[in-house]
Amino acid sequence: MKPFSRRSFGKKITAAAATAASVFSEGAVAKPASPKRLEFPSGFLWGCATAAYQTEGGVAEGGRKPSVWDTFSHTPGKTNNGATGDIADDSYHLYKTDVQLLKNLGAKVYRLSVAWPRIFPDGTGQPNEKGINYYERVVDELLANGIDPYITMYHWDLPEAQQDRVGGWQSRDTSKAFADYSGYVAKRLSDRVHHFFTTNEFVCMTDLSYKTGQFAPGLRLPAAEANQVRHHGILGHGMAVQAIRASAKPGTMVGLAENATVFAPVIEDAEGVAAAQKATRHGNAQFLTAVMEGKYLDSYLEQEGANAPKVEAGDMKIIGCPLDFVGLNVYTPEYVRPDDSKLGYAVVPRPKSFPHVPSPWLFVGPEVLYWAVRNVSEVWKPKTLYITENGCSSDDVLTPDGHVYDTDRLMYLRNHLTHLQRAASEGYPIKGYFLWSLLDNFEWADGYTNRFGIHYVDYETLKRTPKLSAEFYRKTIAENAVA
Repeated sequence: MKPFSRRSFGKKITAAAATAASVFSEGAVAKPASPKRLEFPSGFLWGCATAAYQTEGGVAEGGRKPSVWDTFSHTPGKTNNGATGDIADDSYHLYKTDVQLLKNLGAKVYRLSVAWPRIFPDGTGQPNEKGINYYERVVDELLANGIDPYITMYHWDLPEAQQDRVGGWQSRDTSKAFADYSGYVAKRLSDRVHHFFTTNEFVCMTDLSYKTGQFAPGLRLPAAEANQVRHHGILGHGMAVQAIRASAKPGTMVGLAENATVFAPVIEDAEGVAAAQKATRHGNAQFLTAVMEGKYLDSYLEQEGANAPKVEAGDMKIIGCPLDFVGLNVYTPEYVRPDDSKLGYAVVPRPKSFPHVPSPWLFVGPEVLYWAVRNVSEVWKPKTLYITENGCSSDDVLTPDGHVYDTDRLMYLRNHLTHLQRAASEGYPIKGYFLWSLLDNFEWADGYTNRFGIHYVDYETLKRTPKLSAEFYRKTIAENAVA
């Protein structure tokens, strides 16, 4: 190589710089490309979700009588700081305000629940006209603002009278009463509401309520009785599906909203995916698997032994009624790996350092949305899926200038939606997403300590303030892409 002199080297550098300047001035080199937008399919439905007891208040108005949650929350020591849903967000009176929050987001769908004790205050008997009229007004307000209501029949507010009379979900009578109530609501609202969810989260309405005592009515039943409660819960779902179809206008769609345990493979290879899907069937055997397959797995019955639920003739056919859609409430994953055990998988424990939000049960693993959709789609092949809840709690603080900078929630949502977009782009039948939640609200036994809303609620004044996450969600909806 011929050596450079300092002078010749300087001439070459000057020439190169001049050439580069010429190239840029002529526009030969493009500006850096904008990041590729993670778009969702055309017509994808964006919305929010809430539940009656968590938001409505008005517990003694319009003919409503107590639910098990009224009794439970007024029992000392059952909820954080003795919190109750007596007022909550007062959506019973402020529903028009909340509809405008949805409209400002650009939401096209809203998932809300009907309070059973507003419709049949005693669980059964004569319906309460004031109660159904209230929900007619809410539905009309939503429709007038271009928002399609998706209604959940049961989000845990069992009429206290039904609990007192027959032991609630300990009795098949409650399964039948639930079906009668669901059929009545569908008959009255299906001229305007086209999608109904039967139940919300079987494990919460059965295990947490009748086995561990964490939720209303706060019972701690032995295993055999708790398993029978589980059976009556999914039987009630199946009976409600039949009642809604028998009572509703033609074309009405019916499904459920279930927080199935989501199993994600630690390593995404063929063996890991197979292990996650084996875990999906067995790990949800008592609830979603039984509903989707119309049977209890032999492995579940063997596992429960003498404590297995007693099944009457025809029960499993009712439980397994085909659904128009499946709703999934998705928050946190379990990780699995393949192994040579009888089940073919092993759950991988989390280290203490695993990230989580203020709610101690909510570990952050954004791929959970992808695997929730993929596993359910590949194992059971439903026609349509919705994410009916997804979100997180945060230590939200309203600043003196009136803002809530919930960057942690924004991060949670952005990452989770990125994985949901992957599922949509791969062709799985995911049609919509309902963020939990529109508002901060009564978070069950946690009371008002954990805020899940994208609108901050001052529980003294009931003023609603959009958080930073609301702006993120508004832009995501407007662009139909992860903002």
